[in-house]
Amino acid sequence: MPLVFSVWMVLLNNFVVEKAAFTGTEIGILQSLREIPGFLAFTVVYVLLFIKEQRLAIAALALTSLGVALTGYFPYAAGLYFTTVLMSVGFHYFETVNQSLTLQWIKKEKTAHFMGKMLSAKSAASLMAFSGVWLLMEHFTWSYQATYLLFGALALIFTCFIALSFKQFTPHTEQSKKLVLRKRYWLFYALTFFSGARRQIFVVFAGFLMVEKFHYSVAEISSLFLINYVFNWLFAAKIGKLIGKLGERKILKFEYIGLIVVFIAYGLVDNATVAAVLYVVDHLFFALAIAIKTYFQKIAAPEDIASTAGVSFSINHIAAVVIPALLGMLWVVNSSWVFYIGAGFAACSLLLSLLIPVAPKSGIELRYQEKRLAIR
Repeated sequence: MPLVFSVWMVLLNNFVVEKAAFTGTEIGILQSLREIPGFLAFTVVYVLLFIKEQRLAIAALALTSLGVALTGYFPYAAGLYFTTVLMSVGFHYFETVNQSLTLQWIKKEKTAHFMGKMLSAKSAASLMAFSGVWLLMEHFTWSYQATYLLFGALALIFTCFIALSFKQFTPHTEQSKKLVLRKRYWLFYALTFFSGARRQIFVVFAGFLMVEKFHYSVAEISSLFLINYVFNWLFAAKIGKLIGKLGERKILKFEYIGLIVVFIAYGLVDNATVAAVLYVVDHLFFALAIAIKTYFQKIAAPEDIASTAGVSFSINHIAAVVIPALLGMLWVVNSSWVFYIGAGFAACSLLLSLLIPVAPKSGIELRYQEKRLAIR
């Protein structure tokens, strides 16, 4: 997934500006359409009535690969909207099932470290993708069309290999086949909502800022991504271990304070080098978001994981469906306001993180419950 999705992502801003003449309005619409399948991720629980999670993950990988392979053939708004939605359906179903199976299969005390190692592996694949894009387009002058097609086809081949090579794993706990919304998970839902809102501002507008305002080329954007993913490759597993050691509350507080500073700086920056530094620092905080998932694993009933994974992806994308289009229009007026709104979202997350217990578990989802238990 990161091999093929990274190619789509790193080429997107340059492709839509150079070949489709997109402005902030069109890129906002495209990104909103991309997030609609994420908003509908809760439907995965109904799909699982007909297909096992592991097989659904493989089918979703194939659909993503097909969408990326076709992207270069549609260098206009309607065509890009179509291929983006096609790719996105596969991407979001895969990520939903991926999260669900990880939380089901891995023991709680090992999850943060394991997810850090998984992020490291994803980063290695992304590094291969970014290096390949840089080499093909900068030195061999490949077209966007040929580059998208190559990586999409490679991903389809790898997906077929995975489908044929791995056995079907047996689930530890039979998962609920209906939607699960529980009042005691509300803090997890709220943290997920604001995480999705903030992430959209980074994914959609931080990269677009680099291209539109500072005129970064494909090679320069690829270089920024390379720096980001080298860090994840080297340190993500250690960050996962640190989350397990320090706990979700301390890690998330640190992340949100850092993001407030970064978003305000985005709104003020006028120097291309400083903007690049902010872009790298911003990305470094992504690994810390593992703490939201491990917090949920600790408080959740085992049978709720698959259903809640779909629900959480939908919650994550409620804001994502609306924010790119709305802030795309605001971008045309004043791009700095977009990043100040991002700082506001980070501030809301910081306040919510103060409610996380030092040692969360089922029955102790909030900090005041932990204090009440201590008094008793």
